[in-house]
Amino acid sequence: MDRKLFTKTIIRNAIASRLYYTSRTKRPSLYSRISPLGDPGTSVVPELDDWLQNGNKVGVAELRRIVKDLRKRKRFTQALEVSEWMNKKGICIFSPIEHAVQLDLIGRVQGFLSAESYFNNLKDQDKTEKTYGALLNCYVRQCQTEKSLSHMQKMKEMGFASSALNYNDMMCLYTNVGQHEKVPDVLTEMKENNVSPDNFSYRICINSYGVRSDLKGMERILKEMECQPHIVMDWNTYSVVANFYIKAGLPHKAIDALKKLEEKLDEKDGLAYNHLISLYAKLGKKDEVLRLWGLEKSACNRCINRDFIGMLESLVRLGELEEAEKVMKEWESSGNCYDFRVPNTVIVGYSEKGLHEKAEAMLGDLMEKGKATTPNSWSIVAAGYLHKGEMEKALECLKVAFSLHVEDKGWKPNPKVIKRILSWLGDKGNVGDAEAFVSTLRTVIPLNRQMYHALIKAHIRGGKEVHELLHRMKIDDIDEDIETEKILGMKQT
Repeated sequence: MDRKLFTKTIIRNAIASRLYYTSRTKRPSLYSRISPLGDPGTSVVPELDDWLQNGNKVGVAELRRIVKDLRKRKRFTQALEVSEWMNKKGICIFSPIEHAVQLDLIGRVQGFLSAESYFNNLKDQDKTEKTYGALLNCYVRQCQTEKSLSHMQKMKEMGFASSALNYNDMMCLYTNVGQHEKVPDVLTEMKENNVSPDNFSYRICINSYGVRSDLKGMERILKEMECQPHIVMDWNTYSVVANFYIKAGLPHKAIDALKKLEEKLDEKDGLAYNHLISLYAKLGKKDEVLRLWGLEKSACNRCINRDFIGMLESLVRLGELEEAEKVMKEWESSGNCYDFRVPNTVIVGYSEKGLHEKAEAMLGDLMEKGKATTPNSWSIVAAGYLHKGEMEKALECLKVAFSLHVEDKGWKPNPKVIKRILSWLGDKGNVGDAEAFVSTLRTVIPLNRQMYHALIKAHIRGGKEVHELLHRMKIDDIDEDIETEKILGMKQT
């Protein structure tokens, strides 16, 4: 992981820790109807209404558990729908805890202004440290510095800023806005106000020193953390420290931190293994990567797709593509659901090493098996072929990419790749190929001058008239330029 990713990870973990819900219950059948509705645009209200209309009972604990799980899965819009529905139906009289959940969800879905409005309309007895804290978190999440500072000051005056969570929010704020030098001051203020820092307090402070390359400061805070009787050291902290040592070119110190990391991890914690494997890969330690992968497979009941992706990324980083192929076979026989990100990790590895034929073969094999691929992956392979001057192969890969575009509307082809293909078709392709390519390309991006220039060149070389093409250019509001005139001059020559 790079520095920015580490910073984002620890902040994401902090925000995720602000959960206001009750304990987990056994999975209700209502949940089994809502859970498959994974599309964020799908409303869960019809399912809730139908459940009631069919005479089923709905318990508060059930609905809280559903909200909790939807939040965990980042399905915030649906979680907000359930929360609003249970309040509207009178199933649950909201306490400050429910209001805090509702406020947090409103902030995530509708923004801090809507959350602010919701908070202002609460009764005085519902404006507690929970709801105040939830609003602070909304401000922090959207980098509202002035509002965050003002709100935190009010919480202090009311005696509501008594937990590490509130101060952690402020550290997150300064981290989010790039004011890392202010993070240690918050930690100092916590201690002065007799608020005990927790693991995250120390970890984000350690991060603030690391991003400023102040390793002595980082080490001082780490030592202080290790000496605190109420702190149980966790693997996350040593992961952050090891990463900064690696960035600083201090492999021996990084390895010492990684050894401590390994001592602290729960042997069934796949995520911890993934971090450890990734960091050893950054150090170029192939043997350690393979050793830890073996331990992870033995310790965890099952390796999920995330684990396979992490391992494959590490092997690709090390250039160990044969080992990556072995792990791919393990994944194929694991029984895990298909996730293109797993094979795509190897496909990208092949492409980076110039093994475009192997990348294309893997993509083709997946398609033959009826498995989904993405236009971007085919485009990457096409770019590789272009680099080697194999224009025909590049063109064929792009055709496949275009055919998948409907399934992935967010994809746009690489402009440099398109420019080279169009130039090649104009200079050496026949009219049919040029027409077919442009016809497909225009379904992905709007018609432009480059496309017409390729067509005009191909037509001129093929001895065909270009009046119709020039007329179509005018219809499409594409003016002739100096380059157009040069191309037309080819006809006279």
